[in-house]
Amino acid sequence: MAAAQGRLSDGTGGMDDAKEGDRDAMDAVPLPFRAAVDALRTARLRPQIEIEPTRAPQRLAPFAYALEAAVVDGEEDLADGRLVLLHDPAGHDAWQGSFRLVTLVRAELEPEMAADPLLPDVCWSWLTGALQARGLSYGEASGTVTRASSHYFGGMSERPAASQIEIRASWTPREGLGGVPDTASHLASWCDLLAQIAGLPPAGPGDASVVTLPQRRGPQSR
Repeated sequence: MAAAQGRLSDGTGGMDDAKEGDRDAMDAVPLPFRAAVDALRTARLRPQIEIEPTRAPQRLAPFAYALEAAVVDGEEDLADGRLVLLHDPAGHDAWQGSFRLVTLVRAELEPEMAADPLLPDVCWSWLTGALQARGLSYGEASGTVTRASSHYFGGMSERPAASQIEIRASWTPREGLGGVPDTASHLASWCDLLAQIAGLPPAGPGDASVVTLPQRRGPQSR
């Protein structure tokens, strides 16, 4: 199974490009995991979000697949993140299921926004709200919201102080037909969170009530 995980974790190839010597290992990949990964690969997402496969962690579960994404405005990145799909066919007591989604999302903040004492609670509500807005069933959600400030000295003293928000979270997507969770919709909700933390306007008229972070000044060059 370790060999299969290694191929699935390889964002440059993945299941479709397995070499001849890897075929036996690929045959061992559970069909529910194959279907869940295929759904991630074919999901249609907001055009401002650039997304691509990346190498997944090797020891969190027997099978893993990872994506990284950035919210892009021209040549600038407003926010970025990583989403990892884990699968243990035997199930996992802590997950209360056989699949788990793990994420890291981060963006820079305006100083006045970073000072808001309610910001961590608001950011966590964006994660759960993004899932609920798409009617997704999930469980065992946990995570952290961290604010960090950087101040520059010496040869870097001319740079203005910078603040960043970071959300680390995981949750169990409920499994549907054939034991496969709706990973495409979970990915879409995760992209909604990325867009929200980047300060993009709502995607459609039906989302007009969504409150986003104001877009920060001077986004990071890519």
